[in-house]
Amino acid sequence: MGRLSKKRMVVLLVVGALGVMGLNSAFAASYPERPITYMIAFSPGGESDVTARLQQRYLEEDLKVKFLITYKTGGGGSVCWAELVRSKPDGYTIAGVNEPHTILQPLQRTDTGYKTEDLTRIACFQYTPSILIVRKDSPFKTLQDMVEFAKKNPGVVTIGGTGTWASTHFAYLLFEKAAGIKLTYIPYAGSGATKPAILGGHVSAIVGHPTHAVELGDQIRVLAVCAEERSKALPNVPTFKELGYPGVVEGSYRGVAAPPGTPKEIVERLASAFKKINFNPEFQKKMTEMGFDLLWWGPDEYNAEIKKRTEYYKKLLSDFGFKK
Repeated sequence: MGRLSKKRMVVLLVVGALGVMGLNSAFAASYPERPITYMIAFSPGGESDVTARLQQRYLEEDLKVKFLITYKTGGGGSVCWAELVRSKPDGYTIAGVNEPHTILQPLQRTDTGYKTEDLTRIACFQYTPSILIVRKDSPFKTLQDMVEFAKKNPGVVTIGGTGTWASTHFAYLLFEKAAGIKLTYIPYAGSGATKPAILGGHVSAIVGHPTHAVELGDQIRVLAVCAEERSKALPNVPTFKELGYPGVVEGSYRGVAAPPGTPKEIVERLASAFKKINFNPEFQKKMTEMGFDLLWWGPDEYNAEIKKRTEYYKKLLSDFGFKK
């Protein structure tokens, strides 16, 4: 067989590419045709699980197939996300993703099993700001009470949080730096351990989330919220910004992603389903009552935010002296 001319080779390549595009479009047009697996990176009963369980009915109504919620726990979520990037990119396996987790893990470790950019972002639907919680009988009635005490007693105030070099730890570091005070950070394995720590008086305060405040009720007091605006779940609690510390903004974002290479049409179909849920008044009411703050980033906006926040966390890690 003779060598193909350059012109004919170009024609064959173009035809081949169009054929693949046609197959993808046809596949996406009939999607979905069978149950979709929705993997959760954390244990049952946690915030990611609760969110997915509330979304499940609406997703099934919209997409007309079952959503099978499964759990791939371990490694602070990395076990699940490593599994996701190895999954077939056909739209039948998706996973809940958490930020800054999927940004910070590859920056801090070499064994995550995935890269931040491997994850095909579908949507980000939730923001959970960090909040500063004290026990109801704490001598710190306001944030300023804590700051004034800490200035006179460096290192005496203990703040519990979930892990190190994560969102709760960053909230602590940003507050300490902005207020010009010295505190002591106590890392716990998870938020489940920080709640008995504050109720038992083992720490002066904890960095938690509005969901914790709703759960703990009148046993605690929230001094401030680490966000640009007040939490809808805690409308009477001021932000650090309102109290004179505008740089203390930190929290966790929650969304959903697909394996790398998932067709754009499928990503957009899934994003459409999640968007309808987020703007459903019934769903919004349930989430606010439980302490969740909703937001909406579609695929393009989510990807842009990931790039922006990756640079932000690189700088933050450097500024606070993190070493790999």
